[in-house]
Amino acid sequence: MQEDKDKVIKDAQPEAGKERWIHSVCDMCYTSCGLIARQVDGIVVRVDGDPNCPHNWGKLCAKGNAGFLTLYDPERLRTPLKRTNPEKGIGVDPKWQEISWEEALDTVVTRLKKVREEDPRRLFFATFDAVVITMVQAWVSGFGSPNRNLIPAGYYCGAALHLMTYLTNATFHSEVDLDHCKYCLLIGNQHGFMAGVNPNINTQKMADARRRGMKLVVVDPQCGNAAAKADEWIPIRPGTDGAMALAMLNVLLNEAGIYDREFLRNSTNGPYLVGSDGRYMRDEATNKPLVWDLADKKAKTYDAEAGELALEGSYNVNGTECRTAFQCLKEHVKEYTPEGVSPITSIDAQTIRRLALEFGQAASIGDTILIEGKEFPYRPVAVNQYRGAYSHKHGTSTALAIQLLNLVVGNIYAPGGHRGTNPVGPDWGVKAGRDGLMVAGHTESRRTDPYSFYNEKPGTAKALDLDELFPVAWERCPAIQLSLLNPERFGLPYKPEVLIHCRTNIMMTTADRNSMAEALKKIPFQVSFARELDETVEFADIVFPEFHYLERLDAFPNSIGHSLSPSGGYWYWGMRQPTMRPPAGPRHWAEVLLELAERVGFLPDVYSILNITYELEDPYKLKPNEKYTWEEMIDRRMKSGFGEEHDLSWFKEHGYLNFKRKVDENYPCRVIDVRIPIYYEHFLDAGRFVQESAKKMGLSWDTADFEPIPHWRPCPAYEENSTDFDLYLVNTTLPFHTYTITPANPWLDELTDHHAYARKVMINRKVAERKGIKDRDTVWVESVAGKVKGQAKLTECIHPEVLGIAAVFGSWAKGKPVGRGKGPHFNSLVPFSLDRIDPISNGLDACVKVKIYQAKE
Repeated sequence: MQEDKDKVIKDAQPEAGKERWIHSVCDMCYTSCGLIARQVDGIVVRVDGDPNCPHNWGKLCAKGNAGFLTLYDPERLRTPLKRTNPEKGIGVDPKWQEISWEEALDTVVTRLKKVREEDPRRLFFATFDAVVITMVQAWVSGFGSPNRNLIPAGYYCGAALHLMTYLTNATFHSEVDLDHCKYCLLIGNQHGFMAGVNPNINTQKMADARRRGMKLVVVDPQCGNAAAKADEWIPIRPGTDGAMALAMLNVLLNEAGIYDREFLRNSTNGPYLVGSDGRYMRDEATNKPLVWDLADKKAKTYDAEAGELALEGSYNVNGTECRTAFQCLKEHVKEYTPEGVSPITSIDAQTIRRLALEFGQAASIGDTILIEGKEFPYRPVAVNQYRGAYSHKHGTSTALAIQLLNLVVGNIYAPGGHRGTNPVGPDWGVKAGRDGLMVAGHTESRRTDPYSFYNEKPGTAKALDLDELFPVAWERCPAIQLSLLNPERFGLPYKPEVLIHCRTNIMMTTADRNSMAEALKKIPFQVSFARELDETVEFADIVFPEFHYLERLDAFPNSIGHSLSPSGGYWYWGMRQPTMRPPAGPRHWAEVLLELAERVGFLPDVYSILNITYELEDPYKLKPNEKYTWEEMIDRRMKSGFGEEHDLSWFKEHGYLNFKRKVDENYPCRVIDVRIPIYYEHFLDAGRFVQESAKKMGLSWDTADFEPIPHWRPCPAYEENSTDFDLYLVNTTLPFHTYTITPANPWLDELTDHHAYARKVMINRKVAERKGIKDRDTVWVESVAGKVKGQAKLTECIHPEVLGIAAVFGSWAKGKPVGRGKGPHFNSLVPFSLDRIDPISNGLDACVKVKIYQAKE
């Protein structure tokens, strides 16, 4: 195995005194931009953006430029460790003892064999290593555990977003077509400002669009990077974005009559007839939803030959009164007037009405545009959202309400509008799912089919992700934390015994660190793969030293659904390759997992599953009785996907396989012939599914959010009328930090030292003066979950009812000396409980009521 590993990295070794530039891929965030590393005498001395990578076209952010420094981290783990202190907890010294690789492997294999023989369900993983996740899931399945849904990056992922995007645009992510957009509304996100999907490209495109005259409006409690560069910043009370969106819909649909009738009639389920119970009227013979044919004046199935379909109005079908789904939406949003919503959002009614009218008028409904000789509907307007908008208990309703603004003006996949990442590709397209509604054609992520729960049965929990209680959710972190704390509560017939962990610091990225610590303490045996001894690794029993990303060999880091953005204009498949020889000791954790599978005795099962998930074709399929290195597996994937001539050596030399996208792949609105839902009837069945499961578990469960049209409901913080906890706490993303991996980087740490708002507690200047707090005062911020110390930053750039803390800071692990003890830890203030979790998406509410006061020295 060691000889094979040396063979992988020899290509990264120059002749003495020579300089080389090596293609690879960044891993300082999930975006995975292409880079070239400058290597001198075997040492990486610089990284730049790879000009041959369509993902970033030669650009690299501060994180990417600084990433190579941690190759030389003096605190880097170089040898396996075992815990000698049986006590576990926050700040508890594990009393590590260095051991050999053989002892570490033997210890883990012994434990894995025992668990697999007794009950393989007791094993689960925690990782955010997106490149290796597919192999890990195959490993878990081969082991025999149902716990394939991993703990990812805690609550900094898009719980409600991914549910919404798969439902309404059949993809994982979403973005604005900045090449043609004239009016962009950002709600709770910084798309185009070094955040979100494909930031290096979209930041350039945002700048170009602004120079071209595109209007940018940002709705956010804080005036962050995006708002500071916008035409208009609109501060909003946290957790009320959905109410604002519903009021804007009311203005568009009922006051101004601005909506794309043809798109809604022909490309959505707006014409489906709905009975008084909220369900579709269905054909008795086929069970298909019915629509009303205005020409024949009768009901037909949605896919039957028909003249003009009714989009609005009420009709009588076999003696039953019903309305179109779009009519239901129009009538529903009437209760959300700008005047009624203004006291909720703190935005005046005139502004809400103006935004709606600007948005609708900018949509240019009815206009077309020629691109490469083809005519497209031209909708140069889009609203984009991220976690600031929907990270609340009723976040799914908020996400869907905001997305309805895009849907009613018909801008989905139209030039200038809103789009997902790659619903249509060279050899795939969207599919017609249940009731003729859109489903993703590629299935690299879980829950790509929003209607898959119809194939399952309600019951007690079978896996830690509590799928039976969250049947349409994409995110699973809060559910796993719940079940770890109390598996009996959800009817789990086993208790987790082994956790394998790599590349996610769940102690820092999940809420209420004391709660997460209790969950980890309940797991008898934890194995961690790590470069540094972070807060989660401190709970491990065995630690394996892991490669730095610039020492790794990985195939296709830019996946179709996650990070391969249409903004670059090309399809591309690349590879991450070693840029220098790693120090003695660390290994690629994927190789170690394969060795563990071989020693425990289920490697053939892993191969069989990978043949399917990697889509390997003969003669490149993995044979059960053979043994393959990680390098050989990658080589087979490349040859199977792109032919013998595009083997591993070809990718090492060229870096990327690129070819230009067709215009209908960038703007697939002309070729998508399925319907997009604006009415979510299946939520009624999902709610019933949850109620039946909860009943079997003996639980009382609130399913009010499972409704076909979103409402706005206040999140818990909004309902707390405490004179003590008088401010809302929100957090923000900085363009030069990601999760918890960047604060320990020396360059980024120095950059943070010079930043005006990083590591600070932002407070409105007038509020601070009223409380006797001065700029740079040391303060305590306290919630019901805990308190953190920080330095006050007085500013007009924040809503007067809000405090702001940037994410990722506040590390306490001794193995991270650069970032340790710097800045407040936002998540320590976020309470963790079932009543703060969105019942549909499983996202945790990150809006918290807090108080602030001076810290006495």
